[in-house]
Amino acid sequence: MSMSAISVSGLRKTYGDKVVLDGIDFDVPAGSIFSLLGPNGAGKTTTVNVLTTLLRADAGSVRIGGHDVATATKRVRSLIGVTGQFAAVDELLSARENLQLMADLKRLRPSDRVITGLLERFDLVESADKMTATYSGGMRRKLDLAMTLVGNPEIIFLDEPTTGLDPRSRRTMWSIVRELVAEGTTIFLTTQYLEEADQLADRIAVLNQGKLVAQGTPEELKRQVPGAHLQLRIGGLSDLQLAARLLPGSTSDDDELTLRVPHDGEPRSLLALLNRLDEHGIDLVEFSVHTPDLDDVFLSLTDQNITNNLREEAIAR
Repeated sequence: MSMSAISVSGLRKTYGDKVVLDGIDFDVPAGSIFSLLGPNGAGKTTTVNVLTTLLRADAGSVRIGGHDVATATKRVRSLIGVTGQFAAVDELLSARENLQLMADLKRLRPSDRVITGLLERFDLVESADKMTATYSGGMRRKLDLAMTLVGNPEIIFLDEPTTGLDPRSRRTMWSIVRELVAEGTTIFLTTQYLEEADQLADRIAVLNQGKLVAQGTPEELKRQVPGAHLQLRIGGLSDLQLAARLLPGSTSDDDELTLRVPHDGEPRSLLALLNRLDEHGIDLVEFSVHTPDLDDVFLSLTDQNITNNLREEAIAR
């Protein structure tokens, strides 16, 4: 496989007059987790369908593992595994039978060792021969991902894989995803849970109204949003007033004896600020660093994009 597991350039897809994907570009290094975020209707599932050969793009190029999805479809399909938004398990079969079905479809021989290994990995041994109709939602999602791993795909597409799972089941899925990446698998993840992207993704792209409005690591995206600050608690009112004079732009709360100071949390400048307070004998009781999270990033980027579109429509009228 090439160093780039997924390469997308100028991807465009329309349905009639509706533009679903408007010339998007991104690259996913092999052995990494790439997360695509966006509100409902942004085009995430359409992107996954194009990348997994289920839908043909109107324009642009997509290469998976170095192979063009339009001209080397069979080769691309041999490299990938897909876990959709809903668990694709046959409820009339057991977990073992579902896995055997996938092994048969992929002409995997012998398959017994692979199936046993997957049942053990996903903690499904005790329920392996029970009908999956009796499984909990978390067990079905684990089986669904186990079925995706039959054949050991190099690139896995997870389309909102933890939707509807309880926190414990979700964290179990996170652990499995991390193990897969540690083994060299590339993960393309779409999710509605921003904490999930923050915890797992090496890089994140935000898709809104068919356009990529931002890309970067979680930390890079967080730095794009203003609002990072220090929260200082001071030992007395006079010290609080002095600290407010020393730190321009700060906001004090006399009742709580707290001071909010705009700050990016960079260690060197933080140390300089604390030293300055100490030099003036200010009684600092405690401090904490507050930075924007992915929720702030998501809301800022998507709201801004919607506002810009409305402004452009108003000008066009």
